[in-house]
Amino acid sequence: MKESELSRRQARLQWFGDAVEQTLSREVKRRFEAPELEGEPAVNTWYRIPIEEGMAGDGSEYHIYMKIGTTEHLCIFLSGGGVAWNEYTAARPVTGGAMAAGLPNYYWSNLRPMTQIMNINTGITELDNPDNPCSDWNFIVITYATGDFHIGDNEFRYTGEDGEEKILHFHGYRNFQAAMQKARLYFPEPDKLLIAGDSAGGFAVPAVTTAILEDFYPECTDVTLLSDSAQLLYRRWRGTAKNVWKAPEALWQSIHSSNITVDWYRDLHRIWGDRLRYLYACSTRDYLLSAYYNDVLSHRYASDPLVQRKFYHQMQLMLQQLKQITPEFGFFVYKWPSLRMPIGGTVHTAIRHKRFYFQTPSGITMAKWLGDALEGKVYDVNMDLMRT
Repeated sequence: MKESELSRRQARLQWFGDAVEQTLSREVKRRFEAPELEGEPAVNTWYRIPIEEGMAGDGSEYHIYMKIGTTEHLCIFLSGGGVAWNEYTAARPVTGGAMAAGLPNYYWSNLRPMTQIMNINTGITELDNPDNPCSDWNFIVITYATGDFHIGDNEFRYTGEDGEEKILHFHGYRNFQAAMQKARLYFPEPDKLLIAGDSAGGFAVPAVTTAILEDFYPECTDVTLLSDSAQLLYRRWRGTAKNVWKAPEALWQSIHSSNITVDWYRDLHRIWGDRLRYLYACSTRDYLLSAYYNDVLSHRYASDPLVQRKFYHQMQLMLQQLKQITPEFGFFVYKWPSLRMPIGGTVHTAIRHKRFYFQTPSGITMAKWLGDALEGKVYDVNMDLMRT
């Protein structure tokens, strides 16, 4: 296909993708948008809570989601939504058009209505699902649209694709702290904590856990952590966290390798030891994380069988490293195929998706695995998938 023809095709796909996204956003806002909390919250209802001091990456408003359960248990869920690590990635946020056209798109820069679909009423955040081990829990969902793994505090200047000078507000850590103030207000004394996250939020779990336990919930001693899909090797993570995101010093200083998640879990275990329960879930050939890795490696934002195979071998090593931190680490490995043909590979994340309830070859669902861990029974599932 000639370059001009490809450009026309991409332009058509981009127009179509943007149109679909706008339609979805209108429908979500009209029919499904969670109500803004006013007065006393009702039980088992999702609410949207504006954070006045919060800010999304593009400077727009920021909000979180909250649900009151029927127990004293609390889940703090850190949402995913991509990552930006330099000027090039900052200039290419996610849009429906970019996704449809296969163009580079690295992070969500705002909380437009359709992002609600990714945040609540799916997987672990479903209401009234008898298979959900957390259906009766209290929830705070810390949304994410800053591209900084929830740890940034910087105004990052870059040149947009349109040639205009812009600012990406890396306010992830500010948003996190403001969200935790709300959590403490509504849920002052939980008797059990689950700190979980998917994708970018999965990276954030070991990064922010100490702040949660020391600054907000020092009394809680029953704590479980779960990162779903948090593998992206990059040798410049330390410089990114320090100079691009302006993360807290303790967080960038604890990065010593290309695997930021392993480094943060190692530092976390140094502080807390086995007083916490540690869980990690992952997809064997994650089509999305492998595309990010390919971009880091060769400046090509695309996945293919070769880079997926590299991702798989990196994952084998990562699981070994996590077990070396503590043999008590529990793993859930899955390999549901990605439907994004012809890319291939496997899906990206499961905890906030209907896959949370899907049986795996072992006959155990992620929901069952997590529910057991929350009761103190931590084990590995589908590790045979890592020996092929």
